[in-house]
Amino acid sequence: MRYGFIGLGNLGGHLAASLLREGFAVTVSDLNPALAQRHIALGASFAPTPEEVAGSCDAVFTCLPSPAVSEMVLGRMLASARVGMDWIEMSTLGRDDVLRLAAQADKHGVRMMESPVTGGVHLAGQGKITVLAGGDLDVFEKHKPALQAMGGKILHMGPLGSASVIKVITNMLAFIHLVADGEALMLAKRGGLDLAKSWEAIAASSGTSFVHETEGQLILNGSYDIAFTMDLALKDLGFAMAFGREFGVPLDLAGMTHQTFMRGAAAYGGQAQSTQVVKLLEDALGTDLRAPGFPSRLE
Repeated sequence: MRYGFIGLGNLGGHLAASLLREGFAVTVSDLNPALAQRHIALGASFAPTPEEVAGSCDAVFTCLPSPAVSEMVLGRMLASARVGMDWIEMSTLGRDDVLRLAAQADKHGVRMMESPVTGGVHLAGQGKITVLAGGDLDVFEKHKPALQAMGGKILHMGPLGSASVIKVITNMLAFIHLVADGEALMLAKRGGLDLAKSWEAIAASSGTSFVHETEGQLILNGSYDIAFTMDLALKDLGFAMAFGREFGVPLDLAGMTHQTFMRGAAAYGGQAQSTQVVKLLEDALGTDLRAPGFPSRLE
């Protein structure tokens, strides 16, 4: 089976590289051809357009920045896709987007599976990211070996739309934890504690979180470099707030966090690192959260 992979950014580039390292035949594509060089070195073929990818592959992965881009790329793929091709969408979309795009694909004889990932770019680089799949079980089983090449835990969540809901929930929690971790570290700093020892104490306590153990290190380094932007965080938090309205769930913490990220994007720009949301508190108090010995990026 030949796979296509469209979207070789911070996340997609790692996922496509994992497929290649595990011996899968892959044709890659991106608007920026330079991003494909490392994949070509690993044995990938390169196609300059989505049409060429879909025309030469049995299944195509996409990892793209927004629903609008996903819809545009799908439309171009469907122009040349063969009946029976599978589309595996790894972008973070809303449930309505997933169902609408799946219906478009189905009209052309293309079946869709959603498989957003969670855990961070560094785990994608290690081939250990968590994959959350939604769609027909036979499509999932068909492509499970490829998903296992890219990820650690592979979870089939249910029918189409299921994975988009749980992915938004996990991201919502991560952003809430990030804001909370900044407040916790600031309490330690203003309380006169050693920040490195405080980070270690929190990590060893009932108050720890995945975000503290990963992004907390980037805050203390001062790089904030998580390879995820304020705009992407706002997109995902927007999905969460929409689910809250649809399902009748008051999201008090998520709502406050959404407002905090809006202030972060206004202060530092939508392309700033999402972890820089903590800098709002640092700037407001004139107190930097820095400690020696922490990495500038997660490996």
